[in-house]
Amino acid sequence: MSALSFHAGPRALARLRSHGLRAEDIAIIPAAAGGPKGLIFQHLDQWLFGDWLAQSPRERMLIGSSIGAWRMAAACQRDPVKGCARLGELYSGQRYSSAKPGQDEIDQVVQELLREFVRGHEGDIVNHPHHRLHLITVRGKGSLAAAHQPRAQQLGFAQAALHNLASRERLGRVLERVVIGDSRADAPWLRERFDTFTTHFSTLTAHNLASGLLASGTLPLVMKPVCDIAGLPPGCYWDGGIIDYQLALPYSRAGGIVLYPHFNEHIVPGWLDKALPWRRAARGPNRGWLDNVLIASPSAEFKARLPRGKLPDRSDFKFYGLRQDERIRTWRQAMAEGERLRDDLAEFAARPDLSRIRPL
Repeated sequence: MSALSFHAGPRALARLRSHGLRAEDIAIIPAAAGGPKGLIFQHLDQWLFGDWLAQSPRERMLIGSSIGAWRMAAACQRDPVKGCARLGELYSGQRYSSAKPGQDEIDQVVQELLREFVRGHEGDIVNHPHHRLHLITVRGKGSLAAAHQPRAQQLGFAQAALHNLASRERLGRVLERVVIGDSRADAPWLRERFDTFTTHFSTLTAHNLASGLLASGTLPLVMKPVCDIAGLPPGCYWDGGIIDYQLALPYSRAGGIVLYPHFNEHIVPGWLDKALPWRRAARGPNRGWLDNVLIASPSAEFKARLPRGKLPDRSDFKFYGLRQDERIRTWRQAMAEGERLRDDLAEFAARPDLSRIRPL
């Protein structure tokens, strides 16, 4: 059984045919939002950043939203193996006092998780010698510009859902993209306008790292917005996955290969697009953006062998309720199964079997 499925754009496939999969060719690593789904890559991330890529150091952009941003921050710690392990332990170990915790408790648990995760590693993460970390979050406009009141948030996100249903472009009427990134990376492929969303670029520092990570993973209506982050435009911030759920970005503008460990074989642009299959990145007018992308995703056979036959996800909080020991044990069992994803990618990198690659 193959643990991974591989999908590639034409430029990525051509490079694989001529050179194989070489660490020196990897220029960008994206990491999607998706909450607990990201846990499945713990062992793969440890090998990727602690071993394989470390053998071929070069400037690489690591870009993520929500749990993806947290994973990439773990990869930028001085010891990425320990960083990824710590993130998995803290994230899977979340505990709440009731099956339906309120915003205050969720905020407290997540903020403590992130404080524990980054404490003492701020300098490592923002000053990594080779990695250039970029976090994605969204900033409210209109009724979401200063949405401290629950009713204002409810109205604003109801408007966001209606705008997005009409067209992805109209979502930009109520939300802006904010990229908090390493100032050492020029990244013209990302900075030059590529869609209708207003995009702000701010410098990632040790002072805004924790709040930036929190904002990138702040779920609308479930958590309170993160407001007035140091060095960012004033306002209220939420989960970057609302606009950039699975990071449908113009990668083809950049050189090199984009290696994308992803929990899907396709890329959904925004969180509100999940139920809109015609919005998938490879089917739209911007499908050329993915020409240099190689996606490595858990195969259907792999997922079928996981607890409950699926990747960990947020529905598990409701399913297990206060049976929190059982949820934690199940998530950590799934993380352990992720060793097979690591081994499959390592084997593919050593001996690429191009017959396994499908087009995006």
